[in-house]
Amino acid sequence: MDVVQISLWRVVLGFGFVLAMGITSLVHHLRLERDLAVGAVRTVVQLFALGYVLKYIFELDSVWLVMGVFVVMTGFAAQIARGRVRESQVSLFWPLALSMLLSYSITSILVTGLVVGVKPWWKPQYFIPLAGMVIGNSMSAIAVATERLLGDLRKQRAEVELKLCLGADYKEASRDMVRDAMRAGMIPSINSMMAAGVVFIPGMMTGQILAGLDPLVAIRYQIVVMLMLVGSTGMGTLLSILLVRRLCFGPAQQLLVRPNTKR
Repeated sequence: MDVVQISLWRVVLGFGFVLAMGITSLVHHLRLERDLAVGAVRTVVQLFALGYVLKYIFELDSVWLVMGVFVVMTGFAAQIARGRVRESQVSLFWPLALSMLLSYSITSILVTGLVVGVKPWWKPQYFIPLAGMVIGNSMSAIAVATERLLGDLRKQRAEVELKLCLGADYKEASRDMVRDAMRAGMIPSINSMMAAGVVFIPGMMTGQILAGLDPLVAIRYQIVVMLMLVGSTGMGTLLSILLVRRLCFGPAQQLLVRPNTKR
């Protein structure tokens, strides 16, 4: 099947959607015009830059370069997730970065090397796109779960301290909060599995079909991707929550996080 090439002026036509939303924002005083403009420009610049970088990486075919890109992507993801969590009392960047790096590495290497069967496993044409999907989809879940954990610890502070006074350790006192945070982080991934193929056609499958790949082959890739996203999200969320929870309690297992005073 021939792939339809999108000319540059047709890409420009696509900005009509953003322009329409900008006009809507002005009419209804949504104050989103600047964000829409900046977002559109960043989309073009970042994606074009990514295209040239990926072309260079694919040509070099170096495991060190691929791993370097992977670490940089993970670092940016940790920074973005940290920025989404409104927290000033607990240092979150390194716990999030460590949990992301570990969970994403395990998932990406297993999927490319074992499930897909790429040789070598770090082949950039496979590893970087798959790792990018893992990072992009798990990042938000980790941020949501972390924010939920910290919020619940503050809301249920009295209950946690009561359990600690009665002899429970910090793990027992915060068990319910960890469970609820895990659920909050995992539910979106589970819902995506439930709806895939019925409510929507997943992104990777759509891209492969548009590129001319047999839909039955694209389905296999998409199944692997959906399963890998659930695994990476669960692993990353659990590691993040456990590391952050430990930072919320002191050496004597006292709860360190205090109610936010800012309104």
